[in-house]
Parts: sequence; C-alpha cells; structure tokens
Amino acid sequence: MTSILQSIKGPQDIKNLSIQELNNLALEIRQFLLEKVAKTGGHLAPNLGVVELTLALHSIYDSPKDKLVWDVGHQSYVHKIVTGRWKRFDSLRQYNGLSGFPKPEESEHDVFATGHSSTSISVAVGLAKARDLLGEDHKVVAIIGDGSMTGGMAFEALNHLGQLQTDLTIVLNDNEMSISRNVGALSRYLTRLKLNPRLRRLKTEVQELLRKIPRVGTATVRYLEKIEDSLGYLVIPGMLFEELGITYLGPIDGHNIADLKVIFNDARKYKGPVLIHVLTTKGKGCNYAEDNPQKFHGTGPFQLTNGQKLDTGNAHFTSYTEVFGKTIIRLAKDNPKIVAITAAMAEGTGLVPFAKEFPERFVDVGIAEEHAVTMAAGMAKRGFRPVVAIYSTFLQRAYDQIIHDVCLQQLPVLFMLDRAGIVGQDGPTHHGLFDISYLRHIPNLTIMAPKDIFELRNMIYTAITVNGPVAIRYPKQESSDILDYSDSFTEIPLGKGEVVVQGERVALVAVGSMVANALQAANCLKEAGINCTVVNARFIKPLDAELLISLVRTHSHVVTIEENVLAGGFGSAVLELLTSEGLNGIKFKMIGIPDQFITHGSTEMLLKKYGLDADGICQTVQELITPSAKKEQ
Repeated sequence: MTSILQSIKGPQDIKNLSIQELNNLALEIRQFLLEKVAKTGGHLAPNLGVVELTLALHSIYDSPKDKLVWDVGHQSYVHKIVTGRWKRFDSLRQYNGLSGFPKPEESEHDVFATGHSSTSISVAVGLAKARDLLGEDHKVVAIIGDGSMTGGMAFEALNHLGQLQTDLTIVLNDNEMSISRNVGALSRYLTRLKLNPRLRRLKTEVQELLRKIPRVGTATVRYLEKIEDSLGYLVIPGMLFEELGITYLGPIDGHNIADLKVIFNDARKYKGPVLIHVLTTKGKGCNYAEDNPQKFHGTGPFQLTNGQKLDTGNAHFTSYTEVFGKTIIRLAKDNPKIVAITAAMAEGTGLVPFAKEFPERFVDVGIAEEHAVTMAAGMAKRGFRPVVAIYSTFLQRAYDQIIHDVCLQQLPVLFMLDRAGIVGQDGPTHHGLFDISYLRHIPNLTIMAPKDIFELRNMIYTAITVNGPVAIRYPKQESSDILDYSDSFTEIPLGKGEVVVQGERVALVAVGSMVANALQAANCLKEAGINCTVVNARFIKPLDAELLISLVRTHSHVVTIEENVLAGGFGSAVLELLTSEGLNGIKFKMIGIPDQFITHGSTEMLLKKYGLDADGICQTVQELITPSAKKEQ
C-alpha cells in the first residue's frame, strides 16, 4: 500500500484528499504516533484522540494564514505531522529536536507557544482583535481541551469574546465523555440549521415582517424567540455559551471527518463567535491507551505491543512524589484537619492514594491554580491544614493569591512544589526554575528543599507544625534509597542548615537536589587536593545566618549551588546576607541557571550543560581557586 503520510509536505497536501483517503491517513498517523512515542516518550493519549479533528481542521482552514491556536500544546503532535515535521519525529522532545509543544521558532504554523493551559481563547481573541484593527480577513481558531475549560482565564476570555462579537471559532475538544445520543442525525441537523445562512436570513425577514403588524407583532416575535430558545436548550447543551453571546454547535463526533469538515466549513463562513463542541476518545485506536488514558497522557518510552514501560533499571526506585503521597496519608491519619488540594494533577502529584483514603478531605479544583490557593486560605482560616500540591511551574499562576490571600494573613497553608528544577523533555514551559525567586521575597513564608527522600518526609512533618505558610520544593527524581514509612518522624529545627562534610578553604553550600552533586564534586576535588566543606542549606528562607557567617570566617571561598535561576535565587539571598553583615572580602561564586529559558532535553544533559553536575561544580571550584585552571574553549 502506498503511504499517504510520506506525500504530506504541508497542510495543502491534505486539502484535496477524499474522505476515504483522510480516514486512511488517520490510521497511518496513529500507527506513526505509536511507533515514535514508544521510543521517545511523550503525550500519547491526547494526540491519538485528535487525529481526525486535526485533519479536518487543516482540510478547511488555511494555515498559516488562518491562525490555529492549540491549548494545551501537548495535543499538537498531529498538527506538527500535518505541517511537514513528521520526518523529524525521531527527535521529539530530544535536545535540539522537535518540541513536544507548539513552538513558533520551529514552524510558521505554530502560531503561539503553549505549555500551560487555558490560554488559547485569550490568545485567539487578541489575534482576532489585531486582525480587525489591521483590516485583514483571515480566520482564528482556538482548539481547547475540556480540562482547560476549567481554568478561570478561559471564562474571562469567553466573557470578553461575547461582548466583542468578533469573528472567532472555538473548538472544545471534549475527551472525557462517551459519544452521547445528541451526536447523530438530529444533532447534526439542528446544528446545520443554526448556521444555514438562508434560514438565518429568512428568520430575520420574518421577524421584521411580524414587527410591522400593529399591536401584536412585537409580542409575537418575543414569544417565538422564547419557544426557539427553549427548544434549543432542550436538545443542545450550550446554554452558558449562548447566554454569553457565543453560538454553540454540537456535540459533534470528533472522529467523523466528514461531519467535522461540514461543520468547520459552515463555521468558517459564519460571522461572529462560534463554539463547536467536539467529542473525542482519549487514546483512540490503541487499546491500552484507551483503557488507561491517564497513564498514557504523558509517558516515557514503552513497548509498542503491550504498552508496558521499558525497563530502565529503576523498577525499585522511589520517587519524591511517591514519598510525599504516602507521608501525607500517614500524617492525615493522626490529624483530621489535614486536607489535600490539587489542580487537575492528582496522579502527577501523588495524591491518588490520599483521595481513595480520605475522599472527603481531597479536593481537585481542575485547572484553576488561583482558586486552589485561595480556597486553601479559606480552609486554613477555619483551622484546617491545607496541603496544596502543584508543580512548581504551574504554581506561578497563583502568585498574587500566595501573597494576598495566604502570606499576608500568615495562614498555615503548605505548598508542595513538585517538579522543582529541570524536568527534562517537556522543556521551558515546564522546568521549575523560578520558584525560589518568586517565593523567597514574600514575607511570612518559610521555604525548604530536601536533600533526599528521608529529609522530604521529615520536612513535611515539620511543615505541618509551623504556624504559618510553608513551601517545600522537590525534584522530579527517583531514589534508590529504601524508606520505611513506619519510622518515626524527626522535626527539623526551623532555619537551620547542616554541615554534611567538614572541610576547609572552600565551602559548597547546596540546595535540595544539588546536595548530592556537591558531595560528588567534593570527592572529585579531594583527589585534586582541595578539601571542601559541603553544606545542606535545607532552608532557603529563613537562611541559617549563623552557619553562613561562620563559613565565611573559616573559609576563603564560598560557592552556592541551586537548580533555580540565579536572578533572585538562593545564591542572591546568601550574598545579600553577607553584604548586610559587611562580609565583602571573600571569593564568592553562584552556580545556577543563567538568565535565559532552558530548552528541552534529558535532565542529565541539561545539568551538565549548565555546570550543575558534579564535573561542572568541580571545574567551577578549580577555576575559582586557580583562574589559570580554566579549560581552553
């Protein structure tokens, strides 16, 4: 059989394909996705679910003239394939390879960089408004997942769009429900009726004619409009959108290319905002992905035949995420005031077991980080101990709420920042490299970072005893250490670091995940005759001022090491402290992330690139002590 995919150089190549050819192409793309993602890892299930939807969109709309905005970006793999990047899929999410998200630097077809959710409608409204001001005539389409519609930003944009009434299409990709009875001949017929320009024109003419009838005309029009609205609401579940002034169409079978093309073609001609509700199946066409869409939402490499994760040698390793999940359950058994809150990340943050154990004390607010934080503040106000588990990169979205609703009132909310630091293949939108900088300047907030899974467990225990807000940042890592969850807890003295290795001359002051690398570097340096002190800072705020000042007085060189941006980070905090104490005569060096966004690639490779692995730390120290030790570039 001749491959259709191999002939696709861009969207123009699918516009003249028949429905049968498009269906065959959909089968090819599904197999292609399975083969490629099985090797590279990535977001499999969401992309298997949007194959027909993407083909239909590109069949009707003229990208890049027409603007297709993907939300969230992890459902854009098929879009990348159709826009001529399928030959590069072996490099998906690899360093210098294809990004797993829309990236304008990659292609003119990627209109907007998208890694966080609920942004597409706002972006699309901005693009549409710009189009109108420039006097252009292209179309703008936002493709948004149903989960992203739980974000408040999406509703803000819908509210504005209803007021603006500009020409814009929203495709709501709903992959959480099965195809309902509304998807069928009646639904398609009613949807076509709503868009049919002749019928809309006829309706307007009839209304104008009726209004001319003395006394009864206007009342009759109002009565007929009420009947039309009532019937519409009975058969079409789009009341909210209609009330906002946005024409609702659907639900439509998102795997029927013929129906999708008809709807998109009609919507393209329509003037004004339209929302098309499309029902898809996450993981479509792959049994194990359909049966377990959560597992295959984002996955590492796996066996193509059965979906089993490839053996990486880490089968018995324990993740920080798992340690948090099990620890909070144990603490909650003894403390009925502990509640767990997350923002559509129950599995990713390790809270699924907690939800099963304490369903009434678990809250998933959807993709609404701002609400999660302020809700936690409300619960803390009534004596509860809310534990808010959100990835570092996503907690950025609740910055104002952390300040205004939690820290200002010194409420005992515990923020668990999973995926702090470099997270690998998901790239710049997902690296947790800013949390130290955006949190440490907030008054009343205690910030911790564990050096290992044992310390994480004790930090959680300690945080629950603090009468105020606490944040704990920890990496996307696994440990070979064996942890006994029945062991008793040890409370960590607030604001106190620890000297892990006592040395002289050079002090390596490391935060969290960097302590292990600092210890490896110290061993390497010892062989070179440099005996380093290694300090586990433990606390980013408050700093252990006594320990840091003593280091300066007993060492000639101090090096801070953090998996965070240098600007406003831990090293900056230490430098501020030393400056305020008048301790300026020391050689001081900060190792961390430079002032730039970090691309995607393996965590190990990126740590090496930015000098955060043991070799990099070793080299930096040698250059600091003996500038002539600099390697030739």
